[in-house]
Amino acid sequence: MTENNQSQIDEITNLWLTYQQSKKTQIREKIIEHYLSLVKLVASRLAMSLPQHVDKDDLISNGFFGLLDAIEKYDHGRGIKFETYAVVRIRGAMLDAIRSQDWVPTSVRQKAKQYEQAIAQLENQLGRSATDEEVAAELGISTSELYTLINQLNASTIIPLEDFTKIETSSNHLVNPSDHIEVEEVKQALAKAIDKLPEKEKLVVSLYYYEGLTLKEISLILKLSEARISQLHTKSIFRLRGALSRIKSSFI
Repeated sequence: MTENNQSQIDEITNLWLTYQQSKKTQIREKIIEHYLSLVKLVASRLAMSLPQHVDKDDLISNGFFGLLDAIEKYDHGRGIKFETYAVVRIRGAMLDAIRSQDWVPTSVRQKAKQYEQAIAQLENQLGRSATDEEVAAELGISTSELYTLINQLNASTIIPLEDFTKIETSSNHLVNPSDHIEVEEVKQALAKAIDKLPEKEKLVVSLYYYEGLTLKEISLILKLSEARISQLHTKSIFRLRGALSRIKSSFI
């Protein structure tokens, strides 16, 4: 680590300590300025998976409010890196704003629900991942029509694992011990569901959500078109949604 880097770390650490003691506005502004690049980074990454009509500047504006929320709720004494904590808040603020705009057409949402139900029912019956041919037959369409449908559904899978990772971030605020046990069981079941995905889909999920690669970067690694990677991503998400619905129903 260079002296310059260490100096920056010491500076931001001192700012945090000072702010959490004094709550002075001018200190908070310095912290905001230090982390603004994080908002732009999250917006750039998220924008790559969204339709072109979603404005990146709007994402940044909404992410800024997520950053403010993170700064107010962050506890420096817990030893968790602020960047790790803030990214969840920033991305969550962006996604909440997108969802509130309800830009996914009703027809697409209906198709998404039908596809999700077909996947869930089939895989529950089969005890394994359903093939494209089996899903198409369940829906009463041809495989080529199924691929067209999957491409249409790409827009409805906006970083959908956000819905799953909220389980993890909320676990720190649970009061009832039985709630904590339930959350842990859901997390473990979801991990198993990811592990049961077909190999290519599992690899896409791993590279996209855990390694932080873009769909374009994954397409270069796997030597497949970006459209094909997007298709694999969509299929994996609907499998996981089906698995999650089964997990949730077991607690009812």
